[in-house]
Amino acid sequence: MGTEFESIRDYQPDDDVRQVNWKATARMGRPMSNQYRLEQDREVLCLVDTGRLMAAEVGGRTRLDAALDAVAAVASVADVVGDRVGLLAFDERIRREVPTGRANADRVLHAAFDLEPAPVDTDYLLGFRTAASWKRSLVLVFTDLFEEAAVRPLVDAAPVLTRHHAVVVASVDDHDITEILATPPVDPTGAARVLVAHDVREGRRRAAARIESAGATVVEAPEDDLARRCVAAYLTAKARARL
Repeated sequence: MGTEFESIRDYQPDDDVRQVNWKATARMGRPMSNQYRLEQDREVLCLVDTGRLMAAEVGGRTRLDAALDAVAAVASVADVVGDRVGLLAFDERIRREVPTGRANADRVLHAAFDLEPAPVDTDYLLGFRTAASWKRSLVLVFTDLFEEAAVRPLVDAAPVLTRHHAVVVASVDDHDITEILATPPVDPTGAARVLVAHDVREGRRRAAARIESAGATVVEAPEDDLARRCVAAYLTAKARARL
C-alpha cells in the first residue's frame, strides 16, 4: 500500500475504512485506526490536456495557464516529500513527456512552461494509453469539464487509466457562473442568463458524476485555488495509500 504500520490512534472522520483496527476498537470501546508511516519514492504523473477547450479564458488567463500553475505546485511538493514526479502533455498527439524521477520538478517545469493550447480536439485515449504503461502512479489529469457531451471521450477512455492508476481529474470551475447564479435577475435578460448558467452548472455536475462513476476523483476549483486543491488531493491520496 506504500505505507508501513506505525501505531494505533483514535479514529478520525476522514480515515479510510481500511485503516480501522477492529480488534482495538472492540477492546477500547471506541473507534480506533491504524496510523501508517508514508513511504517515499511514490509515483506522481501530471497529464495535461493542451486541446482547444483549455484555451477558454477565466480570470484573465487560459484554463491551461491555471493548470500549469497547479502542475508546478504538485511537482514542487513531490520534490519536498521525496516522491517521483513526471509530466505528459497531449492533445491530438503527445506534446511533451517527462519520465517520473526524484527531484524532478525543475525538469517538469522546464518542459511545461511554454505549452500553449492547440485548436484541436483532445485524444484522451492516446494520452491515457501512453500513461497506462507507466508504473502505478497517482495520475492528475488537468482538463476542462465543459459539459456532459464534451467529456464523453474522457469518460470512455478513463478505464484505461483507472484499472492501473489512482486518478484525479482536475478542472477550473467557472466563477462567472457562480456569480450569475448568486445574483437575483432584475429583467428578462438577467433571467435568461440565470437559466443558461444553471444549465451550464448542471452539465458540469453531470460530467463530473460520469467521471467519478468511471473510477476517478474530480477536483473543481476557481483558477486561483486549483493549485492548492490539487496538492491537497495528492497528499490525501498519499496519506490514504492510494499511490
